[in-house]
Amino acid sequence: MMIRFSTREAAKKLGISYGTLANYVKIGKVTSPETAKHGERIVHTWTEEEIESVRKLLPKIANGRKTRYTKLREKQKPQPRAPVPHKQRTPKKKRTTKPPKANG
Repeated sequence: MMIRFSTREAAKKLGISYGTLANYVKIGKVTSPETAKHGERIVHTWTEEEIESVRKLLPKIANGRKTRYTKLREKQKPQPRAPVPHKQRTPKKKRTTKPPKANG
């Protein structure tokens, strides 16, 4: 008998939030697992194998924008960096305090 997990339990095992995993299933980034009807609700039930397949997919789908731009950066050659010239600071003049004059 296979042990089945709810979406909340599967998300906890994957280290992501329930909403993130549910959204990935909804938009089709992750294949939908077997569903079961519990009263009026439809519940997704996950096996260990399905959770592991999602674990392998996560690095590819998480933070899609960053992944796309990192691929572009890998194609570009890094430009050599030159030191930026800075102005030399002049030391501040020290203020000398004069003792107060005695009125007398």
